[in-house]
Order: sequence, then structure tokens, then C-alpha cells
Amino acid sequence: MEEEDNNDEEDDGNEDAEDDDNEDEYYSSIHRHAHNWFGEVKDPQAAGVALLNSGDFGKVAPKIRKRRDEQNLAKLVLRKSTRPTISAVQKEDYASNLVPNTNGTTVATYDANIYTAQFSDDSSFYYTCSQDFRLHIFDMNAPPVPLSLQRRGGIMPDPSLKTSMAVRKTIQGHPGRWTITDANLSPDNERMIYSSITPTVYMTSTSPDGSSAQIPISFSDTTRRYVRNDIWGSSDSFGIWSCRFSADGNEVVAGGNSNLFVYDLLANRRTVKILAHSDDVNSCCWADTASGNVLVSASDDTFLKVWDRRSLGTSQKPSGVLIGHTEGITYVSAKGDGRYIISNGKDQALRLWDLRKMRSSLEFDAVEDKFYGVSGFDYRYPHYPKPRYQAHPKDCSVMTYRGHSVLRTLIRCHFSPAETTGSQYLYSGSADGRIHIWSLDGRVVQVLDRAHTLPMSFDPSSPEPEPTSGLHSSNCVRDVSWHSQEPVIMSAGWENGRGGSVIARHEWKGLLKMPGAIEDWVERNNQEHAELASERRHSQRLAERARRFGRQLPGSFDSDDL
Repeated sequence: MEEEDNNDEEDDGNEDAEDDDNEDEYYSSIHRHAHNWFGEVKDPQAAGVALLNSGDFGKVAPKIRKRRDEQNLAKLVLRKSTRPTISAVQKEDYASNLVPNTNGTTVATYDANIYTAQFSDDSSFYYTCSQDFRLHIFDMNAPPVPLSLQRRGGIMPDPSLKTSMAVRKTIQGHPGRWTITDANLSPDNERMIYSSITPTVYMTSTSPDGSSAQIPISFSDTTRRYVRNDIWGSSDSFGIWSCRFSADGNEVVAGGNSNLFVYDLLANRRTVKILAHSDDVNSCCWADTASGNVLVSASDDTFLKVWDRRSLGTSQKPSGVLIGHTEGITYVSAKGDGRYIISNGKDQALRLWDLRKMRSSLEFDAVEDKFYGVSGFDYRYPHYPKPRYQAHPKDCSVMTYRGHSVLRTLIRCHFSPAETTGSQYLYSGSADGRIHIWSLDGRVVQVLDRAHTLPMSFDPSSPEPEPTSGLHSSNCVRDVSWHSQEPVIMSAGWENGRGGSVIARHEWKGLLKMPGAIEDWVERNNQEHAELASERRHSQRLAERARRFGRQLPGSFDSDDL
């Protein structure tokens, strides 16, 4: 469908090797060639507002308080503690409107490009995988260690990594092709899987004292012994771009080339193989955290497909197809309720889907061979031409979110944490070095700019200094992750194509820590009070005029008649 090579990430690497000298030019050209073919969403969209008010995305009361600008946390806690009839304060009550609002402080630098950078489900760990086939696991419960103390104490065993975070474990991955494409932590945080451009996923222990064994999980049709010198896997015809543990940690879903797989770890065998798409499966996931029966695959053929394992025995057709993107899809992420998912597309759109509104296989068959994208477009280059269509004619997505740049690599997107925000925000990295955070109603609520990220010598939780101006980011933010318990986002950005990443910590900082924020708040508050007083005076004049006019009408009612 798309005029791209099948192995996108591998080709990224070949192009990087050829164009290292022009990499800075590449990043600056993203800004020069940036075109906003899609207007900014300034007003809440009806479909998004309906989602916010549906109760499917957390409690409705905090959203109402936000609209009324009633966000006094102390007042909320006091009211609930003094009134027995009101339920106890839950995290979502006070954290749902706390969105990370800082451009970040560097907490780690690494000499290779980082492809996956995520918190564990409970956010006790933060883990990364990189192009040099190393995986790092950081202990987020341990206090930060300043670099000066690390040097003084001689505790910097990895010269390629400089970090203020506590390193729990460094894993040297099994050699593969070009890079580790994906990694995922098991629900119990005990195991990690990672993939490369080969048919084999490897599983290893995350414990510092655990086994260092690399257990192969083969998705190949035939089992073959690994050949030590065959690091390019020339005898294998496909790679794995995405892998995920199931909610119980007993299965792994993986996507590679045109196929979708499931591997049963207890039975030690592949249980599902589906020829799912006509192009690479860039991403896949489980639709829910309960049954594990529903799978979702996202492909360069522009489609997402939904598969129910219970019906695969009788038919290899999907249960439904999500149609809307006009270019290849870089990532899919599930809310976990078996109903809502989001996807990032090379058509520069993040789309929200309701699985109940997917197209049938018959509807898909009618449009499968039709292409609505831009002919000759290659997302690896810094220019997205004006599209012929803003969406597929058979678009069945619920909402579309724009503003970010899905270029250079397979940019990832996610739902905000359910426990603290009700998943009411969506967020994504971007090739221009910015992290976009959207409300479900379609509006961008925050943009975090890595061009203004502070060096590691700053404290991420200290008051924010005045931002500098006139900077252009040389970052490409591939992956971002929102802490499940705190208003904190971690972002992993590529510094340039020659290799090198910076991890930044973005916190929510209140008025006391934001530069000029108190003065701005006071001025804005005064203006709002002045506008409100003016509106009240105007309303009073209208009411008085109506009262006088009403007295002239026979039989009209007036309170003075009482």
C-alpha cells in the first residue's frame, strides 16, 4: 500500500549511516518545513465532551469543578473530611486536573538511541531499550543520586550512561538486527521481553540477583539453532516490531511483517499465527486486561484490525476493522477496558476508537485496495505534503487529535493513567521535540518543549527558571510515559541520528514554582473579577429595564404586588 520498504526501522538505520553529517540539518528542517494543514482546535468538540461526561473516563465531578474553576484542593479535602455523607477523597478527586506543565529536567543521557522508555504498571520501575541492544531498569522508589557523588564514590559502571536515577539492573540483550525494536515488562515486574528484527523475542529476569539467562521465544514456523556469527539473521525472513505480555503474564502477543502472533509461555509454544495485514504490523496490543481474548493489530497498510481468539478456529477474518488513517500506523495503545483504543498515524493524526463502532469485514473488503494517502510520501523525511484527504472516506474513529509531528520514527502515544486522571488525557511524542497532551474534547491542554529542557545539574522538583527563547529542538521524542501515581511524565528523545538520547522528567509544578505565575494569576484573577462585575451590572440593567417594561403590561406579575 505505502511506498516504503518493509523494514522501516532498519531502513532508518541505513539512512542514518549515510546521512550522519546532515543530521542537524534534518532536525532544523522539521521546523522550516512544518505546515499546519489542519486547523487548531480551540473549542471543545461535541464527541469529545460526550466522552468526558460519559463516566467511561473517570469521575465526572472533577471535570465539572474544573469547568467551574473550583479547584481548591484544601477546600475539597476539608469538605469531604467534615461531611460523613460525602465519600472519602480519592486520587482522581485531586489529581485529575494536575497535568505535567514543565519542559523537563534531564535525568539521564545515553550514547545510543532509545526505542522504548516506559514506567512499569505501578511506576516503581522505569525501563528503556536501545539501539546498542542494552536494556536499563531504574528504581523509581530510590532517591536520586547526583552525578558528583557517583563520580566520587566510583559507582558509574556504564560509561555510556549518565543518570541521576538509581540503576536497578543493566541487561545486555541478545544480538539481533539493527536495534531492539520493543520491550515490555511483565505485570509482576519480574520479567522483561524484548524484540528485534528477527523472529525471536527474548525474555529475561529483572531482578539484580536473578538469572542472566536469555530465554528465546520463537515465532518462526520452524525452530533453528541460533548461529553466533549470523547477527543479521539472514536465514530468517521477518522481524518482530512489537511485543506485549498479557495481563496475567502467561502469554505474549507480537507483531511482525504482516503477521500477528500469540505465544503461550506455560505451554512453551506458539498458539496463534494470523496473516493479519498486507504490510508491516508496527504495533499490537491486548484490548482489555481481563479476558485476553481480544487482540488489536496496527499496520503500515493504514488499518487497525480487531481479532477475537474465540472465533479464529472457524475463520481467519478479523472481528472488525478500524478505518480512518490515510497513512501507515506507528503505534496502538489500549485503555484496557476492551472498548477504547488510540493510534498514532503517519498522516499526522492521533485517533480515538470505540471498538463497538468498527467496520465489518464486508465493509473493509470494499475499500481494502483503495489508497487515500499522499503518493510518494516517506515519513522518514521532515516534510508531510498537503494531504488529499484528512481522513479515510469510511472513517469510523470517534475523535481525531493533531498538532504533533509523526515523522522520522514510529512515534508512540498513550492514555493518561486511569487511577489519577481517569484516562481523560491523551499524549504523544513528536519528531519536533515536543510532547503534546490533549483533553478528550480535542483541545491541546499542554505542550512540553524539549528545546527548553534543563541540564542534569538542576533539580527536577525545584522552582522553574525563566525559559530561554529562540531555541530549536534537536530532539525527536519517540516515547513518553506518565507516572501512574504522580503528575510526572518521562520522555525519551533522540539527540541526533549519530546516536544519543536524553531522558527528561516533566513535573506538574504549582504557582509557587512557575516563573511569574503568581503575578500572572493575580492579574488574570483581577481581570476575571472585573469582567464578572461588568456582566453583573449589565444583567442588572437589563433586569431593571424588563421590570419597568413589565409594569406597563396589564396583568404582569411583579414582586412588589406580593
